Amino acid sequence: MTQITVNGEKKEFPPGTSVLKLLKNFDMDERYVAVELNSKIVPRMQFSEKLLAENDTLEIVTFVGGG
Repeated sequence: MTQITVNGEKKEFPPGTSVLKLLKNFDMDERYVAVELNSKIVPRMQFSEKLLAENDTLEIVTFVGGG
């Protein structure tokens, strides 16, 4: 298992997990989130190809609409 930090919490995922797979694991819709990987924004078009590595740090922000 690969250990990464997601929003400040240590988590384990299988090796080769992409950002998109991680979002799906958390039931998050990739259209409504922003992802920062190791202090760099990941473009939405790269979610499926960006693979997570040991000790990566992810910050995920969910967009909330209202009015």
